[in-house]
Amino acid sequence: MSDFEEMQGKILACEKEISKEIIGQREVIRNVMLSILSGGNVLLEGMPGLGKTRLVNTISHVLNLSFKRIQFTPDLMPGDITGTNIMMKDESGSGFKFEPGPVFANIILADEINRATPKTQSALLEAMQEHLVTVGNVSHTLPEPFFVLATQNPIETEGTYPLPEAQLDRFMLKILVDFPNRNELKGILGLTEGFGSEPARQVLNGDELKSAIAMVRDVMVADAVMDYILDIMMATHADNKYIREGASPRAAQAIVRGARAKAFMEGRYNVSFEDVDYLAYPVLRHRLVLSFDAVSDGITPEKLIADMIKECRGKMQQVS
Repeated sequence: MSDFEEMQGKILACEKEISKEIIGQREVIRNVMLSILSGGNVLLEGMPGLGKTRLVNTISHVLNLSFKRIQFTPDLMPGDITGTNIMMKDESGSGFKFEPGPVFANIILADEINRATPKTQSALLEAMQEHLVTVGNVSHTLPEPFFVLATQNPIETEGTYPLPEAQLDRFMLKILVDFPNRNELKGILGLTEGFGSEPARQVLNGDELKSAIAMVRDVMVADAVMDYILDIMMATHADNKYIREGASPRAAQAIVRGARAKAFMEGRYNVSFEDVDYLAYPVLRHRLVLSFDAVSDGITPEKLIADMIKECRGKMQQVS
């Protein structure tokens, strides 16, 4: 068995262990694993009580990574996240010492991130992109690997603030968490109300995860597939009355990385067109800025993405 096949088996084992604690939501679990294998951050959106926090906690256990949970509230301050300099006094005199905040962990659960003010939300920007925290004139390196897995309630709910576009763009994927069906709800009650269940076990550690991330980067992307990704990206900037702003170059990077991770998890050495189609939805749904016409006509990002895929597929077939 090759190193590639062995690591792929361990990643699938992680997914299986997570599913012991999270009933249903198989696509949600798969998408979170794709983002982690790509080194990306995740935004989980759904109503309260759907298991988003439990999911993140379980992932940190299965991957054996340090975990911190930050409950975002309107009175949360940036220093409550990043840490702050405090005055210390000893025999040699007084001075400032940096006291790290909860952001110094491998996995950060930013719970209900859109309940904090934009100023506090922005405290995560540098951490999410550069894996650094700057307090005063000193930058502090965060532990590796580092991921922000944030949950948010739908913006229509009470007491929420919309996330700034700059922060949304730093989330590789936006994953929608739906209400479970009847059988899944029965399983959830069995799991949480003590009817017996085998707990999830640790499968990987941080070093092994970093090795898996490196393997994912080696998955090949053919020129034709790369051209297809570029076609979809340019379609987000084409003249469309329903789109006010298209996706950034960071979205193209996210599709490439996520498609590589999907191919890796499915035991393939090359990215397919279907991988790109699959990743387009969670990558683009939070990056397309819709116009007033789209809101008034009830046009969703998913509808626009589906139309772009159909159009780009059609052009590709015409060329071939």
